[in-house]
This record gives sequence, structure tokens and C-alpha cells, in this order.
Amino acid sequence: MTPELLSLTALAVLHYVTIIVAQQFLNRDAGHEANVGTRENLEEKLSETTLRLRRATANFVENIGPFIIAILVITLAQKTSTFTAILAWTYVALRALYVVAYARAWVPQRSFIWLTSTLCTLALLVIGIL
Repeated sequence: MTPELLSLTALAVLHYVTIIVAQQFLNRDAGHEANVGTRENLEEKLSETTLRLRRATANFVENIGPFIIAILVITLAQKTSTFTAILAWTYVALRALYVVAYARAWVPQRSFIWLTSTLCTLALLVIGIL
């Protein structure tokens, strides 16, 4: 398995960890019944940290697709290299840091982390098509 595909696997695990942590905070704030119920009017019961974790999870979902495509493109085009591996693993590390930054309301650092991770994905895509 290439380092890039391994980073994609690590990102999937990180994604599940992010979901689990967000759900644990939801359980803490609203209780198990609210979590397994319809979740109507749930937002008003949640702490700011829990709301931020839920938004970080949503952001994860929005940003994982382009990264998956980038990894597939460079892998299928046989354009993997040490540099693409560094970009891929940097992306994974930045996404982990992004969740922490979002949960702890690190402004404007959170935006810089997001921008840098997005640039990693864009660089992988460009490398894949050149």
C-alpha cells in the first residue's frame, strides 16, 4: 500500500473518531435519549463546544471528498512520490488539528489550518493531472 493510500485509511479512522467524540459530547449535554431520538430541538440543549464539534464534523464531510479524489488521481496516474506522501500526511495531520482548533474556538488559526489543508489537496490534484 502506498503512503498516500495509507493516509487515506488514517483519515477514515480520524473521521470516525471525530464522529464518536462529537456524539459523546452530545450524550453528555443532552443525554442518551436525545441522541437516539429524533433530535428535534436538540441544538438548544448543546454546549458551544458540542455545537462546534458537530460543525467540525460537518466540515470534515465537506472536505474529505476532494482529498479522496486527489489520492485516487495520483495513485491511478502513478504520480506518487515522497512529496505527495508528505502532502497527504500533512493533510491528515492538519485535519486532526482542525477538529481541535474548531472545538476550542481557535480563531483565526482554525482558518489558516483549513486553508493549508485545502492547499495540500489542491497540490495533490495538480500533481495528478500534470
